[in-house]
Amino acid sequence: MTEKTIHEGRNVKRFREMLGIKQDTLAAELGLSQQAVSQLEQKEKIDSKILDDVAKILKVPAEAIKNFDEDTALNVISNTFHEAAFINSAGTFNVNPIDKWLEVLEENKKLYAALLKEKDEKIALLERLLDKK
Repeated sequence: MTEKTIHEGRNVKRFREMLGIKQDTLAAELGLSQQAVSQLEQKEKIDSKILDDVAKILKVPAEAIKNFDEDTALNVISNTFHEAAFINSAGTFNVNPIDKWLEVLEENKKLYAALLKEKDEKIALLERLLDKK
Protein backbone atom coordinates (compact mmCIF):
# COMPACT_ATOMS: atom_id res chain seq x y z
CA MET A 1 0.00 0.00 0.00
CA THR A 2 1.42 3.37 -1.00
CA GLU A 3 1.24 6.34 1.32
CA LYS A 4 -1.28 8.90 0.12
CA THR A 5 0.01 12.44 -0.33
CA ILE A 6 -1.99 15.14 1.44
CA HIS A 7 -2.66 18.16 -0.79
CA GLU A 8 -2.49 21.07 1.67
CA GLY A 9 -3.74 23.67 -0.81
CA ARG A 10 -6.83 21.62 -1.60
CA ASN A 11 -7.41 21.20 2.13
CA VAL A 12 -7.20 24.97 2.65
CA LYS A 13 -9.86 25.34 -0.05
CA ARG A 14 -12.06 22.65 1.56
CA PHE A 15 -11.90 24.21 5.02
CA ARG A 16 -12.41 27.70 3.57
CA GLU A 17 -15.49 26.57 1.65
CA MET A 18 -16.90 24.58 4.61
CA LEU A 19 -16.62 27.73 6.70
CA GLY A 20 -18.24 29.87 3.99
CA ILE A 21 -15.21 32.12 3.50
CA LYS A 22 -14.56 33.50 0.03
CA GLN A 23 -11.09 33.58 -1.55
CA ASP A 24 -11.02 37.37 -1.62
CA THR A 25 -11.89 37.55 2.09
CA LEU A 26 -9.07 35.14 2.97
CA ALA A 27 -6.77 37.09 0.64
CA ALA A 28 -7.57 40.38 2.40
CA GLU A 29 -6.89 38.83 5.82
CA LEU A 30 -3.54 37.47 4.57
CA GLY A 31 -2.61 40.71 2.79
CA LEU A 32 -2.51 38.89 -0.55
CA SER A 33 -4.40 39.11 -3.80
CA GLN A 34 -7.27 36.76 -4.60
CA GLN A 35 -5.10 35.29 -7.36
CA ALA A 36 -2.35 34.54 -4.82
CA VAL A 37 -4.84 32.63 -2.66
CA SER A 38 -6.01 30.75 -5.75
CA GLN A 39 -2.38 29.78 -6.47
CA LEU A 40 -1.90 28.85 -2.82
CA GLU A 41 -4.85 26.46 -3.04
CA GLN A 42 -3.17 24.78 -6.03
CA LYS A 43 -0.01 23.95 -4.07
CA GLU A 44 0.47 20.45 -2.72
CA LYS A 45 2.78 21.72 0.05
CA ILE A 46 2.41 25.16 1.65
CA ASP A 47 5.12 27.06 3.53
CA SER A 48 4.54 26.45 7.26
CA LYS A 49 4.42 30.18 8.14
CA ILE A 50 1.73 30.85 5.53
CA LEU A 51 -0.14 27.69 6.56
CA ASP A 52 -0.10 28.85 10.20
CA ASP A 53 -1.46 32.26 9.15
CA VAL A 54 -4.21 30.64 7.09
CA ALA A 55 -5.09 28.29 9.96
CA LYS A 56 -5.39 31.23 12.39
CA ILE A 57 -7.70 33.09 10.01
CA LEU A 58 -9.84 30.00 9.42
CA LYS A 59 -9.73 29.27 13.17
CA VAL A 60 -8.66 25.66 12.65
CA PRO A 61 -5.44 23.98 13.77
CA ALA A 62 -2.72 23.93 11.11
CA GLU A 63 -2.42 20.19 11.77
CA ALA A 64 -6.00 19.76 10.57
CA ILE A 65 -5.07 21.28 7.22
CA LYS A 66 -1.85 19.26 7.04
CA ASN A 67 -3.51 15.95 7.86
CA PHE A 68 -7.04 16.17 6.43
CA ASP A 69 -7.71 13.33 4.02
CA GLU A 70 -11.12 13.38 2.36
CA ASP A 71 -11.20 9.63 1.69
CA THR A 72 -10.43 8.84 5.32
CA ALA A 73 -12.98 11.39 6.55
CA LEU A 74 -15.66 10.00 4.24
CA ASN A 75 -14.84 6.48 5.36
CA VAL A 76 -15.15 7.46 9.03
CA ILE A 77 -18.39 9.33 8.38
CA SER A 78 -19.78 6.45 6.34
CA ASN A 79 -18.90 3.89 9.01
CA THR A 80 -20.21 6.11 11.78
CA PHE A 81 -23.44 6.74 9.88
CA HIS A 82 -24.11 3.04 9.39
CA GLU A 83 -23.32 2.25 13.02
CA ALA A 84 -25.44 5.17 14.23
CA ALA A 85 -28.33 4.19 11.95
CA PHE A 86 -28.19 0.64 13.30
CA ILE A 87 -27.91 1.62 16.96
CA ASN A 88 -30.16 4.65 16.89
CA SER A 89 -33.41 3.52 15.32
CA ALA A 90 -35.25 6.51 16.81
CA GLY A 91 -33.70 8.91 14.31
CA THR A 92 -30.50 10.32 12.91
CA PHE A 93 -28.71 13.18 14.59
CA ASN A 94 -26.86 15.61 12.38
CA VAL A 95 -23.68 16.87 14.01
CA ASN A 96 -21.26 19.03 12.09
CA PRO A 97 -17.78 17.88 13.17
CA ILE A 98 -16.26 21.27 12.33
CA ASP A 99 -18.79 23.00 14.61
CA LYS A 100 -18.04 20.54 17.42
CA TRP A 101 -14.32 21.04 16.89
CA LEU A 102 -14.70 24.82 17.04
CA GLU A 103 -16.79 24.49 20.22
CA VAL A 104 -14.02 22.47 21.84
CA LEU A 105 -11.43 25.04 20.76
CA GLU A 106 -13.53 27.83 22.26
CA GLU A 107 -13.92 25.88 25.50
CA ASN A 108 -10.14 25.38 25.61
CA LYS A 109 -9.64 29.13 25.17
CA LYS A 110 -12.01 29.83 28.08
CA LEU A 111 -10.28 27.30 30.33
CA TYR A 112 -6.87 28.72 29.44
CA ALA A 113 -8.07 32.25 30.20
CA ALA A 114 -9.43 31.08 33.56
CA LEU A 115 -6.10 29.43 34.40
CA LEU A 116 -4.21 32.60 33.52
CA LYS A 117 -6.57 34.69 35.66
CA GLU A 118 -6.13 32.33 38.60
CA LYS A 119 -2.33 32.43 38.18
CA ASP A 120 -2.39 36.25 38.16
CA GLU A 121 -4.53 36.28 41.30
CA LYS A 122 -2.09 33.93 43.09
CA ILE A 123 0.86 36.10 42.06
CA ALA A 124 -0.92 39.21 43.34
CA LEU A 125 -1.69 37.46 46.64
CA LEU A 126 1.94 36.37 47.05
CA GLU A 127 3.15 39.88 46.26
CA ARG A 128 0.82 41.31 48.93
CA LEU A 129 2.11 38.76 51.45
CA LEU A 130 5.71 39.68 50.62
CA ASP A 131 4.93 43.40 50.97
CA LYS A 132 3.56 42.81 54.50
CA LYS A 133 6.85 41.26 55.67
